[in-house]
Amino acid sequence: MSDIASDPVTNEVVRSALTYACEEMGIALRNAAYSPNIKERLDHSCALFDRRGRMIAQAEHIPVHLGSLPWGLHETLRAIAARGERVEPGEQWVVNDPYVAGTHLNDVTLIRPVFAGDGSTARLVGYAANKAHHTDVGGKVPGSISTDARELCEEGLILPPLRLVRGDALVAEIVALVRANSRTPAARSGDLTAQVAANVIGERRVLEVLERHGESVFEAAIEASLDASDVLLQAALRRLGDGEARVEEVLEPPDGGDLLRLVARVRLAGGAMSVDYAGTHAQVPYPLNAVFGVTLSGVHYALRCMTGDDIPMNEGCFRAVTVSAPEGCLLNPRRPAPVGGGNVETSQRNADLLFRAFAELAPGRVPAQSAGTMANVMAGGERAGGVIWALYETIGGGMGARPGADGIDGIHTHMTNTLNTPVEALERSAPIRVTRYEFAEGSGGDGEFRGGCGLVRGFTLTEGTATFSLLAERHRVAPEGAAGGKPGARGAHALRRAGGEAESLPAKCSVELRAGDEIVVQTPGGGGYGAPARRNAD
Repeated sequence: MSDIASDPVTNEVVRSALTYACEEMGIALRNAAYSPNIKERLDHSCALFDRRGRMIAQAEHIPVHLGSLPWGLHETLRAIAARGERVEPGEQWVVNDPYVAGTHLNDVTLIRPVFAGDGSTARLVGYAANKAHHTDVGGKVPGSISTDARELCEEGLILPPLRLVRGDALVAEIVALVRANSRTPAARSGDLTAQVAANVIGERRVLEVLERHGESVFEAAIEASLDASDVLLQAALRRLGDGEARVEEVLEPPDGGDLLRLVARVRLAGGAMSVDYAGTHAQVPYPLNAVFGVTLSGVHYALRCMTGDDIPMNEGCFRAVTVSAPEGCLLNPRRPAPVGGGNVETSQRNADLLFRAFAELAPGRVPAQSAGTMANVMAGGERAGGVIWALYETIGGGMGARPGADGIDGIHTHMTNTLNTPVEALERSAPIRVTRYEFAEGSGGDGEFRGGCGLVRGFTLTEGTATFSLLAERHRVAPEGAAGGKPGARGAHALRRAGGEAESLPAKCSVELRAGDEIVVQTPGGGGYGAPARRNAD
Protein backbone atom coordinates (compact mmCIF):
# COMPACT_ATOMS: atom_id res chain seq x y z
CA MET A 1 0.00 0.00 0.00
CA SER A 2 2.83 2.41 0.83
CA ASP A 3 4.36 1.80 -2.60
CA ILE A 4 1.08 2.72 -4.27
CA ALA A 5 0.69 5.74 -2.01
CA SER A 6 4.07 7.09 -3.08
CA ASP A 7 3.34 6.58 -6.80
CA PRO A 8 3.37 10.05 -8.42
CA VAL A 9 0.95 8.95 -11.16
CA THR A 10 -1.66 7.88 -8.61
CA ASN A 11 -1.09 11.08 -6.66
CA GLU A 12 -1.76 13.13 -9.79
CA VAL A 13 -4.87 11.11 -10.65
CA VAL A 14 -6.27 11.80 -7.17
CA ARG A 15 -5.38 15.51 -7.33
CA SER A 16 -6.96 15.93 -10.76
CA ALA A 17 -10.11 14.08 -9.72
CA LEU A 18 -10.55 16.41 -6.74
CA THR A 19 -9.94 19.49 -8.87
CA TYR A 20 -12.56 18.46 -11.40
CA ALA A 21 -14.95 17.60 -8.57
CA CYS A 22 -14.80 21.28 -7.58
CA GLU A 23 -15.53 22.33 -11.16
CA GLU A 24 -18.49 19.94 -11.24
CA MET A 25 -19.75 21.43 -7.98
CA GLY A 26 -19.73 24.83 -9.66
CA ILE A 27 -21.62 23.52 -12.69
CA ALA A 28 -24.31 22.03 -10.45
CA LEU A 29 -24.63 25.27 -8.49
CA ARG A 30 -24.92 27.35 -11.63
CA ASN A 31 -27.46 25.06 -13.27
CA ALA A 32 -29.71 24.83 -10.20
CA ALA A 33 -29.52 28.49 -9.10
CA TYR A 34 -32.51 30.81 -9.35
CA SER A 35 -30.92 34.27 -9.43
CA PRO A 36 -29.24 35.74 -12.54
CA ASN A 37 -26.29 36.77 -10.37
CA ILE A 38 -25.36 33.13 -9.84
CA LYS A 39 -26.86 31.45 -12.89
CA GLU A 40 -25.70 34.03 -15.46
CA ARG A 41 -22.82 35.92 -13.81
CA LEU A 42 -21.35 32.85 -12.03
CA ASP A 43 -20.89 34.72 -8.75
CA HIS A 44 -20.00 31.60 -6.76
CA SER A 45 -16.97 29.49 -5.79
CA CYS A 46 -16.37 25.89 -4.73
CA ALA A 47 -13.56 24.05 -2.92
CA LEU A 48 -12.72 20.81 -1.12
CA PHE A 49 -10.85 20.37 2.17
CA ASP A 50 -9.30 17.42 3.98
CA ARG A 51 -10.33 16.28 7.46
CA ARG A 52 -7.86 18.74 9.01
CA GLY A 53 -9.53 21.63 7.21
CA ARG A 54 -6.74 22.14 4.69
CA MET A 55 -7.82 23.24 1.23
CA ILE A 56 -6.94 20.44 -1.19
CA ALA A 57 -8.63 21.58 -4.40
CA GLN A 58 -10.66 24.45 -5.81
CA ALA A 59 -12.39 25.40 -9.03
CA GLU A 60 -11.25 28.36 -11.13
CA HIS A 61 -13.89 30.65 -9.72
CA ILE A 62 -13.63 34.01 -7.88
CA PRO A 63 -10.34 35.02 -6.19
CA VAL A 64 -11.93 37.01 -3.37
CA HIS A 65 -14.15 34.01 -2.50
CA LEU A 66 -11.52 31.33 -2.88
CA GLY A 67 -8.83 33.07 -0.88
CA SER A 68 -11.20 33.53 2.05
CA LEU A 69 -12.72 30.03 2.07
CA PRO A 70 -9.85 28.33 4.00
CA TRP A 71 -9.84 31.11 6.60
CA GLY A 72 -13.63 30.99 6.78
CA LEU A 73 -13.73 27.20 7.18
CA HIS A 74 -11.27 27.29 10.09
CA GLU A 75 -13.16 30.15 11.77
CA THR A 76 -16.48 28.37 11.29
CA LEU A 77 -15.21 25.13 12.80
CA ARG A 78 -13.71 27.12 15.66
CA ALA A 79 -17.07 28.80 16.31
CA ILE A 80 -18.90 25.46 16.24
CA ALA A 81 -16.42 23.94 18.71
CA ALA A 82 -16.65 26.98 20.99
CA ARG A 83 -20.39 26.28 21.36
CA GLY A 84 -19.61 22.71 22.43
CA GLU A 85 -20.97 21.27 19.19
CA ARG A 86 -19.46 19.16 16.44
CA VAL A 87 -20.24 18.35 12.83
CA GLU A 88 -22.12 15.14 12.09
CA PRO A 89 -22.90 13.05 8.98
CA GLY A 90 -25.76 14.31 6.84
CA GLU A 91 -25.31 17.94 7.86
CA GLN A 92 -24.65 21.18 6.02
CA TRP A 93 -23.76 24.35 7.90
CA VAL A 94 -24.63 27.82 6.67
CA VAL A 95 -22.80 31.02 7.66
CA ASN A 96 -22.53 34.54 6.24
CA ASP A 97 -21.14 36.47 9.22
CA PRO A 98 -18.14 38.24 7.60
CA TYR A 99 -16.10 38.05 10.80
CA VAL A 100 -16.41 34.26 10.60
CA ALA A 101 -16.93 33.40 6.92
CA GLY A 102 -14.47 35.99 5.63
CA THR A 103 -16.16 38.22 3.02
CA HIS A 104 -19.51 40.10 3.35
CA LEU A 105 -23.12 39.30 4.23
CA ASN A 106 -24.26 38.69 0.65
CA ASP A 107 -21.76 35.84 0.34
CA VAL A 108 -23.49 32.86 1.93
CA THR A 109 -21.18 29.92 2.70
CA LEU A 110 -22.33 26.30 2.94
CA ILE A 111 -20.09 23.62 4.44
CA ARG A 112 -20.78 19.87 4.29
CA PRO A 113 -18.62 17.54 6.39
CA VAL A 114 -17.78 14.42 4.39
CA PHE A 115 -17.89 11.12 6.27
CA ALA A 116 -16.84 7.67 5.05
CA GLY A 117 -18.60 4.63 6.46
CA ASP A 118 -21.96 4.33 8.19
CA GLY A 119 -23.26 4.52 11.74
CA SER A 120 -20.68 4.06 14.48
CA THR A 121 -17.94 3.44 11.90
CA ALA A 122 -18.45 6.80 10.15
CA ARG A 123 -15.25 8.86 10.14
CA LEU A 124 -14.63 12.40 8.96
CA VAL A 125 -12.53 12.52 5.78
CA GLY A 126 -13.03 16.09 4.58
CA TYR A 127 -15.32 18.99 3.80
CA ALA A 128 -17.11 20.25 0.69
CA ALA A 129 -17.73 23.99 0.72
CA ASN A 130 -19.09 26.67 -1.54
CA LYS A 131 -19.80 30.38 -1.36
CA ALA A 132 -22.38 32.23 -3.45
CA HIS A 133 -23.37 35.90 -3.61
CA HIS A 134 -27.07 36.21 -2.79
CA THR A 135 -28.58 39.25 -4.49
CA ASP A 136 -30.42 40.51 -1.40
CA VAL A 137 -30.08 39.58 2.28
CA GLY A 138 -31.99 42.55 3.68
CA GLY A 139 -30.39 45.71 5.03
CA LYS A 140 -30.84 49.37 4.23
CA VAL A 141 -31.01 49.15 0.44
CA PRO A 142 -32.09 46.62 -2.20
CA GLY A 143 -29.05 44.49 -2.98
CA SER A 144 -27.89 44.94 0.64
CA ILE A 145 -24.62 46.77 -0.13
CA SER A 146 -25.13 50.38 0.89
CA THR A 147 -22.64 53.23 0.84
CA ASP A 148 -23.48 54.58 4.30
CA ALA A 149 -24.20 51.72 6.71
CA ARG A 150 -22.48 52.53 10.00
CA GLU A 151 -22.40 49.02 11.45
CA LEU A 152 -22.75 45.45 10.30
CA CYS A 153 -26.37 44.97 11.39
CA GLU A 154 -27.48 47.71 8.96
CA GLU A 155 -26.16 45.61 6.05
CA GLY A 156 -28.60 42.72 6.37
CA LEU A 157 -29.25 39.35 7.96
CA ILE A 158 -26.29 37.96 9.94
CA LEU A 159 -26.07 34.17 10.11
CA PRO A 160 -23.63 32.62 12.59
CA PRO A 161 -22.77 28.97 11.82
CA LEU A 162 -26.13 27.14 11.80
CA ARG A 163 -27.31 23.76 10.55
CA LEU A 164 -29.14 24.31 7.28
CA VAL A 165 -29.30 20.55 6.63
CA ARG A 166 -29.70 17.92 9.34
CA GLY A 167 -30.09 14.24 8.55
CA ASP A 168 -29.89 15.15 4.84
CA ALA A 169 -33.09 17.22 5.14
CA LEU A 170 -33.36 21.01 4.96
CA VAL A 171 -34.07 22.67 8.30
CA ALA A 172 -37.23 24.55 7.38
CA GLU A 173 -36.86 27.14 10.13
CA ILE A 174 -33.47 28.34 8.82
CA VAL A 175 -34.75 28.55 5.25
CA ALA A 176 -37.75 30.54 6.52
CA LEU A 177 -35.41 32.88 8.43
CA VAL A 178 -33.40 33.64 5.29
CA ARG A 179 -36.53 34.12 3.18
CA ALA A 180 -38.10 36.45 5.74
CA ASN A 181 -35.08 38.74 5.68
CA SER A 182 -34.83 39.14 1.90
CA ARG A 183 -36.76 41.26 -0.58
CA THR A 184 -36.66 38.28 -2.97
CA PRO A 185 -37.44 35.22 -0.82
CA ALA A 186 -38.08 32.72 -3.63
CA ALA A 187 -34.65 33.35 -5.14
CA ARG A 188 -33.01 33.01 -1.72
CA SER A 189 -34.41 29.57 -0.97
CA GLY A 190 -33.77 28.49 -4.56
CA ASP A 191 -30.14 29.56 -4.44
CA LEU A 192 -29.67 27.88 -1.05
CA THR A 193 -30.89 24.54 -2.40
CA ALA A 194 -28.54 24.94 -5.37
CA GLN A 195 -25.66 25.36 -2.93
CA VAL A 196 -26.79 22.27 -1.01
CA ALA A 197 -26.78 20.27 -4.26
CA ALA A 198 -23.28 21.47 -5.13
CA ASN A 199 -21.86 20.21 -1.84
CA VAL A 200 -23.60 16.85 -2.27
CA ILE A 201 -21.83 16.52 -5.62
CA GLY A 202 -18.51 17.33 -3.93
CA GLU A 203 -19.10 14.73 -1.23
CA ARG A 204 -20.09 12.11 -3.80
CA ARG A 205 -16.91 12.63 -5.81
CA VAL A 206 -14.65 12.53 -2.74
CA LEU A 207 -16.20 9.25 -1.62
CA GLU A 208 -15.77 7.81 -5.12
CA VAL A 209 -12.04 8.66 -5.02
CA LEU A 210 -11.78 7.05 -1.57
CA GLU A 211 -13.56 3.90 -2.74
CA ARG A 212 -11.37 3.63 -5.83
CA HIS A 213 -8.00 4.20 -4.19
CA GLY A 214 -8.44 3.56 -0.48
CA GLU A 215 -8.13 5.95 2.42
CA SER A 216 -4.38 5.60 2.93
CA VAL A 217 -3.66 6.31 -0.74
CA PHE A 218 -6.10 9.24 -0.66
CA GLU A 219 -4.40 10.83 2.35
CA ALA A 220 -0.91 10.15 1.00
CA ALA A 221 -1.84 11.77 -2.31
CA ILE A 222 -3.11 14.84 -0.47
CA GLU A 223 0.11 15.14 1.52
CA ALA A 224 2.17 14.74 -1.63
CA SER A 225 0.18 17.43 -3.44
CA LEU A 226 0.42 19.89 -0.53
CA ASP A 227 4.16 19.27 -0.20
CA ALA A 228 4.72 19.63 -3.95
CA SER A 229 2.90 22.94 -4.07
CA ASP A 230 4.94 24.19 -1.14
CA VAL A 231 8.24 23.22 -2.80
CA LEU A 232 7.25 24.66 -6.18
CA LEU A 233 5.98 27.91 -4.68
CA GLN A 234 9.16 28.43 -2.66
CA ALA A 235 11.25 27.76 -5.78
CA ALA A 236 9.21 30.34 -7.71
CA LEU A 237 9.75 32.90 -4.94
CA ARG A 238 13.51 32.24 -5.01
CA ARG A 239 13.51 32.93 -8.74
CA LEU A 240 11.95 36.32 -8.03
CA GLY A 241 14.90 37.01 -5.76
CA ASP A 242 15.16 38.59 -2.33
CA GLY A 243 14.00 42.15 -1.73
CA GLU A 244 11.66 44.46 0.09
CA ALA A 245 9.17 47.09 -1.09
CA ARG A 246 7.03 49.51 0.87
CA VAL A 247 4.10 50.75 -1.23
CA GLU A 248 0.91 52.79 -0.88
CA GLU A 249 -2.46 52.90 -2.61
CA VAL A 250 -5.56 55.00 -2.01
CA LEU A 251 -9.26 54.35 -1.53
CA GLU A 252 -11.93 56.93 -2.35
CA PRO A 253 -14.35 57.56 0.56
CA PRO A 254 -18.06 58.03 -0.16
CA ASP A 255 -18.17 61.53 1.35
CA GLY A 256 -15.59 62.97 -1.07
CA GLY A 257 -13.17 63.60 1.79
CA ASP A 258 -9.48 62.83 2.07
CA LEU A 259 -8.31 59.69 0.32
CA LEU A 260 -7.74 56.66 2.56
CA ARG A 261 -4.24 55.18 2.53
CA LEU A 262 -3.47 51.49 2.20
CA VAL A 263 0.12 50.64 3.06
CA ALA A 264 2.02 47.36 2.64
CA ARG A 265 5.59 46.26 3.24
CA VAL A 266 6.25 43.17 1.12
CA ARG A 267 9.41 41.17 1.78
CA LEU A 268 10.82 38.25 -0.21
CA ALA A 269 13.62 36.28 1.40
CA GLY A 270 14.86 32.72 0.97
CA GLY A 271 11.75 31.42 -0.77
CA ALA A 272 9.36 32.99 1.76
CA MET A 273 7.10 36.03 1.57
CA SER A 274 5.76 38.32 4.26
CA VAL A 275 3.24 41.15 3.98
CA ASP A 276 2.77 43.72 6.72
CA TYR A 277 -0.04 46.29 6.44
CA ALA A 278 1.13 48.53 9.30
CA GLY A 279 0.36 52.17 8.45
CA THR A 280 -2.94 51.41 6.72
CA HIS A 281 -5.80 53.80 7.55
CA ALA A 282 -7.94 52.93 10.56
CA GLN A 283 -11.32 51.30 10.00
CA VAL A 284 -14.06 53.69 8.92
CA PRO A 285 -17.77 54.09 9.85
CA TYR A 286 -18.96 53.15 6.37
CA PRO A 287 -18.81 49.91 4.36
CA LEU A 288 -15.26 50.05 2.92
CA ASN A 289 -13.65 47.94 5.63
CA ALA A 290 -12.37 44.55 4.45
CA VAL A 291 -12.31 41.66 6.91
CA PHE A 292 -9.02 39.79 7.19
CA GLY A 293 -10.24 36.93 4.98
CA VAL A 294 -10.61 39.41 2.10
CA THR A 295 -7.13 40.78 2.76
CA LEU A 296 -5.66 37.27 2.67
CA SER A 297 -7.46 36.68 -0.63
CA GLY A 298 -5.62 39.60 -2.21
CA VAL A 299 -2.24 38.33 -1.04
CA HIS A 300 -2.92 34.82 -2.29
CA TYR A 301 -4.21 36.07 -5.64
CA ALA A 302 -1.27 38.39 -6.33
CA LEU A 303 1.19 35.70 -5.28
CA ARG A 304 -0.38 33.16 -7.63
CA CYS A 305 -0.26 35.64 -10.50
CA MET A 306 3.45 36.20 -9.92
CA THR A 307 4.43 32.56 -9.50
CA GLY A 308 2.54 30.94 -12.38
CA ASP A 309 -0.43 28.63 -12.87
CA ASP A 310 1.57 25.40 -13.14
CA ILE A 311 1.67 24.99 -9.35
CA PRO A 312 -1.23 22.85 -8.06
CA MET A 313 -3.59 25.15 -6.15
CA ASN A 314 -4.02 24.07 -2.55
CA GLU A 315 -3.12 25.18 0.94
CA GLY A 316 0.49 24.12 0.42
CA CYS A 317 0.93 27.18 -1.82
CA PHE A 318 0.76 29.46 1.21
CA ARG A 319 2.90 27.72 3.82
CA ALA A 320 5.75 30.11 3.06
CA VAL A 321 3.53 33.21 3.34
CA THR A 322 2.82 35.30 6.44
CA VAL A 323 0.39 38.21 6.53
CA SER A 324 -0.20 40.71 9.31
CA ALA A 325 -2.57 43.69 9.52
CA PRO A 326 -3.12 45.82 12.63
CA GLU A 327 -6.42 45.05 14.29
CA GLY A 328 -8.79 47.96 13.75
CA CYS A 329 -7.43 49.03 10.36
CA LEU A 330 -9.27 49.06 7.02
CA LEU A 331 -7.85 45.63 6.16
CA ASN A 332 -8.57 43.98 9.52
CA PRO A 333 -11.50 45.80 11.16
CA ARG A 334 -13.03 45.13 14.54
CA ARG A 335 -16.61 43.99 14.79
CA PRO A 336 -19.18 45.51 14.19
CA ALA A 337 -17.62 47.68 11.47
CA PRO A 338 -19.61 47.54 8.18
CA VAL A 339 -17.83 45.59 5.45
CA GLY A 340 -20.18 45.29 2.46
CA GLY A 341 -17.99 47.26 0.04
CA GLY A 342 -14.69 46.03 1.43
CA ASN A 343 -15.18 42.69 -0.26
CA VAL A 344 -15.69 44.28 -3.68
CA GLU A 345 -13.87 47.63 -3.77
CA THR A 346 -11.21 47.57 -1.03
CA SER A 347 -10.19 44.13 -2.25
CA GLN A 348 -9.42 45.63 -5.68
CA ARG A 349 -7.34 48.39 -4.10
CA ASN A 350 -5.45 45.75 -2.12
CA ALA A 351 -4.67 43.86 -5.33
CA ASP A 352 -3.30 47.03 -6.93
CA LEU A 353 -1.28 47.69 -3.78
CA LEU A 354 0.36 44.27 -3.94
CA PHE A 355 1.07 44.47 -7.66
CA ARG A 356 2.69 47.85 -7.04
CA ALA A 357 5.08 46.05 -4.68
CA PHE A 358 5.77 43.27 -7.18
CA ALA A 359 6.47 45.87 -9.87
CA GLU A 360 9.42 46.94 -7.71
CA LEU A 361 10.47 43.43 -6.71
CA ALA A 362 10.13 41.89 -10.19
CA PRO A 363 10.53 44.72 -12.75
CA GLY A 364 9.06 44.15 -16.19
CA ARG A 365 6.62 41.45 -15.12
CA VAL A 366 3.64 43.44 -13.83
CA PRO A 367 1.00 44.99 -16.14
CA ALA A 368 -0.28 48.53 -15.88
CA GLN A 369 -3.21 49.04 -13.54
CA SER A 370 -6.60 47.72 -14.59
CA ALA A 371 -9.94 49.45 -13.94
CA GLY A 372 -9.52 48.78 -10.23
CA THR A 373 -13.22 48.51 -9.41
CA MET A 374 -16.01 45.98 -9.61
CA ALA A 375 -18.41 48.85 -10.48
CA ASN A 376 -21.25 47.49 -8.37
CA VAL A 377 -24.90 48.15 -9.23
CA MET A 378 -27.50 47.25 -6.60
CA ALA A 379 -31.14 47.97 -7.44
CA GLY A 380 -34.62 47.05 -6.37
CA GLY A 381 -38.09 48.35 -5.89
CA GLU A 382 -41.75 47.74 -6.52
CA ARG A 383 -43.35 46.94 -9.84
CA ALA A 384 -46.86 47.97 -10.75
CA GLY A 385 -49.06 45.53 -8.85
CA GLY A 386 -46.84 45.53 -5.77
CA VAL A 387 -44.30 42.87 -6.86
CA ILE A 388 -40.93 43.42 -5.15
CA TRP A 389 -37.73 42.87 -7.14
CA ALA A 390 -33.98 43.23 -6.59
CA LEU A 391 -30.86 42.79 -8.69
CA TYR A 392 -27.11 42.96 -8.33
CA GLU A 393 -24.31 42.99 -10.85
CA THR A 394 -20.77 44.16 -11.33
CA ILE A 395 -19.60 45.67 -14.61
CA GLY A 396 -16.30 44.94 -16.34
CA GLY A 397 -13.72 47.61 -17.12
CA GLY A 398 -10.45 48.00 -18.97
CA MET A 399 -7.59 45.62 -18.28
CA GLY A 400 -4.15 47.19 -17.96
CA ALA A 401 -1.77 46.73 -20.88
CA ARG A 402 0.94 44.11 -20.42
CA PRO A 403 4.56 43.85 -21.47
CA GLY A 404 4.10 42.76 -25.08
CA ALA A 405 0.30 43.04 -25.42
CA ASP A 406 -2.59 45.48 -25.23
CA GLY A 407 -5.07 45.23 -22.39
CA ILE A 408 -8.47 43.60 -22.88
CA ASP A 409 -11.61 45.70 -23.28
CA GLY A 410 -14.59 45.44 -20.92
CA ILE A 411 -13.50 42.54 -18.73
CA HIS A 412 -13.66 41.70 -15.04
CA THR A 413 -10.18 41.76 -13.55
CA HIS A 414 -8.26 40.80 -10.41
CA MET A 415 -10.45 39.92 -7.40
CA THR A 416 -13.57 39.24 -9.45
CA ASN A 417 -13.94 36.58 -12.11
CA THR A 418 -17.60 37.00 -13.00
CA LEU A 419 -19.51 37.96 -16.15
CA ASN A 420 -21.68 40.90 -17.11
CA THR A 421 -25.37 40.01 -16.83
CA PRO A 422 -26.79 39.24 -20.30
CA VAL A 423 -29.25 41.95 -21.32
CA GLU A 424 -32.02 39.40 -21.88
CA ALA A 425 -31.63 37.92 -18.38
CA LEU A 426 -31.53 41.34 -16.74
CA GLU A 427 -34.61 42.64 -18.54
CA ARG A 428 -36.50 39.41 -17.83
CA SER A 429 -35.85 39.56 -14.08
CA ALA A 430 -36.35 43.29 -13.44
CA PRO A 431 -38.40 46.22 -14.85
CA ILE A 432 -35.30 47.65 -16.52
CA ARG A 433 -34.43 48.36 -20.13
CA VAL A 434 -30.71 48.32 -20.92
CA THR A 435 -30.34 51.46 -23.05
CA ARG A 436 -26.57 51.40 -23.57
CA TYR A 437 -24.03 48.59 -23.55
CA GLU A 438 -20.84 49.52 -25.35
CA PHE A 439 -17.11 50.11 -24.98
CA ALA A 440 -16.07 53.55 -23.75
CA GLU A 441 -13.95 54.44 -26.77
CA GLY A 442 -10.57 55.95 -26.03
CA SER A 443 -10.75 55.18 -22.29
CA GLY A 444 -7.71 52.87 -22.38
CA GLY A 445 -4.40 54.51 -21.54
CA ASP A 446 -2.05 55.23 -24.46
CA GLY A 447 1.29 53.48 -24.67
CA GLU A 448 3.46 51.13 -26.67
CA PHE A 449 0.70 48.74 -25.62
CA ARG A 450 -2.67 50.34 -24.94
CA GLY A 451 -4.90 49.72 -21.97
CA GLY A 452 -8.27 48.08 -22.47
CA CYS A 453 -11.39 50.23 -22.74
CA GLY A 454 -13.98 50.50 -20.03
CA LEU A 455 -17.70 49.87 -20.55
CA VAL A 456 -20.75 52.12 -20.73
CA ARG A 457 -23.96 50.55 -19.46
CA GLY A 458 -27.29 52.35 -19.22
CA PHE A 459 -30.31 51.27 -17.14
CA THR A 460 -33.78 52.80 -17.56
CA LEU A 461 -36.54 51.96 -15.10
CA THR A 462 -39.66 50.97 -17.04
CA GLU A 463 -42.29 50.85 -14.29
CA GLY A 464 -42.87 51.56 -10.62
CA THR A 465 -40.19 53.04 -8.35
CA ALA A 466 -36.74 51.82 -7.41
CA THR A 467 -33.60 52.53 -5.41
CA PHE A 468 -30.32 52.31 -7.30
CA SER A 469 -27.10 52.09 -5.29
CA LEU A 470 -23.75 52.52 -7.02
CA LEU A 471 -20.42 51.57 -5.49
CA ALA A 472 -17.27 52.09 -7.54
CA GLU A 473 -13.68 53.30 -7.42
CA ARG A 474 -11.30 55.18 -9.71
CA HIS A 475 -13.54 58.23 -10.14
CA ARG A 476 -10.95 60.54 -8.54
CA VAL A 477 -7.67 58.72 -9.14
CA ALA A 478 -7.13 57.17 -12.58
CA PRO A 479 -5.62 53.71 -13.14
CA GLU A 480 -1.89 54.24 -13.66
CA GLY A 481 0.14 53.30 -16.70
CA ALA A 482 3.47 51.51 -16.42
CA ALA A 483 6.93 51.91 -17.97
CA GLY A 484 5.97 55.28 -19.49
CA GLY A 485 2.41 54.36 -20.45
CA LYS A 486 -0.44 56.79 -19.87
CA PRO A 487 -3.24 56.35 -17.31
CA GLY A 488 -6.63 54.96 -18.23
CA ALA A 489 -9.73 57.16 -18.09
CA ARG A 490 -11.51 57.49 -14.78
CA GLY A 491 -14.99 56.09 -14.21
CA ALA A 492 -18.16 58.17 -14.19
CA HIS A 493 -21.83 57.85 -13.17
CA ALA A 494 -24.74 59.88 -14.53
CA LEU A 495 -28.46 60.23 -13.85
CA ARG A 496 -30.96 61.40 -16.46
CA ARG A 497 -34.46 62.04 -15.15
CA ALA A 498 -37.30 61.32 -17.59
CA GLY A 499 -37.32 64.16 -20.09
CA GLY A 500 -34.45 65.97 -18.36
CA GLU A 501 -30.74 66.60 -18.75
CA ALA A 502 -28.02 64.28 -17.47
CA GLU A 503 -26.34 65.09 -14.17
CA SER A 504 -23.23 63.50 -12.73
CA LEU A 505 -23.37 61.23 -9.68
CA PRO A 506 -20.68 60.32 -7.13
CA ALA A 507 -18.83 57.01 -7.32
CA LYS A 508 -20.67 55.82 -4.21
CA CYS A 509 -24.31 56.83 -3.82
CA SER A 510 -27.97 55.75 -3.66
CA VAL A 511 -30.71 57.44 -5.72
CA GLU A 512 -34.46 57.02 -5.99
CA LEU A 513 -35.81 56.44 -9.50
CA ARG A 514 -39.23 56.72 -11.12
CA ALA A 515 -40.32 55.15 -14.38
CA GLY A 516 -38.40 56.67 -17.29
CA ASP A 517 -35.32 57.67 -15.25
CA GLU A 518 -31.96 56.41 -16.52
CA ILE A 519 -28.68 55.56 -14.76
CA VAL A 520 -25.51 55.40 -16.89
CA VAL A 521 -22.35 53.76 -15.57
CA GLN A 522 -18.98 54.22 -17.29
CA THR A 523 -16.19 52.06 -15.91
CA PRO A 524 -12.50 53.07 -15.97
CA GLY A 525 -10.09 52.08 -18.70
CA GLY A 526 -6.83 50.25 -18.09
CA GLY A 527 -3.46 51.96 -18.03
CA GLY A 528 -1.06 51.81 -20.98
CA TYR A 529 2.31 50.06 -20.91
CA GLY A 530 5.47 51.57 -22.41
CA ALA A 531 6.05 54.96 -24.01
CA PRO A 532 3.41 55.81 -26.68
CA ALA A 533 6.15 56.82 -29.14
CA ARG A 534 7.32 53.20 -29.26
CA ARG A 535 3.93 51.87 -30.47
CA ASN A 536 4.03 50.02 -33.76
CA ALA A 537 2.45 52.25 -36.40
CA ASP A 538 0.46 49.33 -37.83
